[in-house]
Amino acid sequence: WLFGCVRIDESALTAGASAAALRRATELAYADIFAVLDHTGHPHLVRVWNYLADINAESDGDERYRHFNSARQSAFAQLGLTDRRSVPAASALGSRSGAPLAIHFLAARTAPLAIENPRQVSAYDYPRQYGEHSPLFSRACLLDADGSAHLFVSGTASIVGHETIHRGDVIAQTRETMHNITALLGEANRRSPVGRYALERLKYKVYVRHRHDLPRIAAELAAWLPAGAAIVYLQADVCREDLLVEIEATGESSPADGGHA
Repeated sequence: WLFGCVRIDESALTAGASAAALRRATELAYADIFAVLDHTGHPHLVRVWNYLADINAESDGDERYRHFNSARQSAFAQLGLTDRRSVPAASALGSRSGAPLAIHFLAARTAPLAIENPRQVSAYDYPRQYGEHSPLFSRACLLDADGSAHLFVSGTASIVGHETIHRGDVIAQTRETMHNITALLGEANRRSPVGRYALERLKYKVYVRHRHDLPRIAAELAAWLPAGAAIVYLQADVCREDLLVEIEATGESSPADGGHA
């Protein structure tokens, strides 16, 4: 395993905040990451967490998240990393205005298995209404390493097909998100030779757009998960402005625990 983080201050690249600064910062950050992976012999990105300031704000005629997606695609393409079966699981969240672009990453010596959600269009196949370039990530990744099977669920939200549903209803969005994670687990269990994953044994990170929605989100999750479930709540803007909650998760199993996680 290799874990790392790169931070780049956009304002150090150009005068003032601009789409060009974000794109350049993104390309530089990913170039640095891929150079480290090559140097250390961990060529496979497994999981990535992208944090960019003002993710939903408009800059130079388009949303900053969409500019980020274009730059991310460019960075992968420059290194010939265009095989969709090998794109990592990922999340993209907003950070405070003026914060540097921060990308945390987990890499491995062996390639993960990308998992897609049968209820959703793959992110890299989104239509042009979501930007000039689609997001580049898999819905989840499986990796067998160190005698264990590891599952990494990307940031998941209330999206069916490619459309946001239940706009303005945080309870319904939370419920739909859990339906999506359930579908992902079914696909992961179908494709994993050893891992068997269940909702109640995953570890969750829940991103809440509005603080006042936290009690309702927590109450809905209590209907899905047992008391004492491993959940961390964080406040953050989500990649689409109409999404009120996003949930990611991890799971691990090994022969010693009967292959369940």
